[in-house]
Amino acid sequence: MTSCIVDASVAAKWLLPAAGEGLLDQADHLIALHVRRDLQLLAPDLIEAEIGNVLCKAVRRNRISQPEAENSLRRYAALGIQVLPTSDLTGQALQIALACDRSFYDSLYVALAFATKTELITADERLVNALGSRFPVRWLGAF
Repeated sequence: MTSCIVDASVAAKWLLPAAGEGLLDQADHLIALHVRRDLQLLAPDLIEAEIGNVLCKAVRRNRISQPEAENSLRRYAALGIQVLPTSDLTGQALQIALACDRSFYDSLYVALAFATKTELITADERLVNALGSRFPVRWLGAF
């Protein structure tokens, strides 16, 4: 089975109401492949904290209610995305972050993609533009 890494920018599209969001069809296609077991989705362990933060911001901005955020967390857990530890990736992530002027968080995703020999699928077009030519980083819009 083919695998890929997803980041919180992709997961947020599954968990928040559509309110002007782009790339929803691509995100829905990606998760449908995962649910059908045609594609295995992987993520670093920090995705859970990032998703929690996205949901907290959405509640604070009155985009969703607290019960909706709690439901979104349950829906994410039910997706069965395999979460992998980042503890062995910190050295490589630091090198990527410093060499490419990216955040350490983003660099952990990239390091995991590199370590697992898979692609990182992201809705963060700036990340793709910055790293896509040197690392296995692919824009969700091209999926």
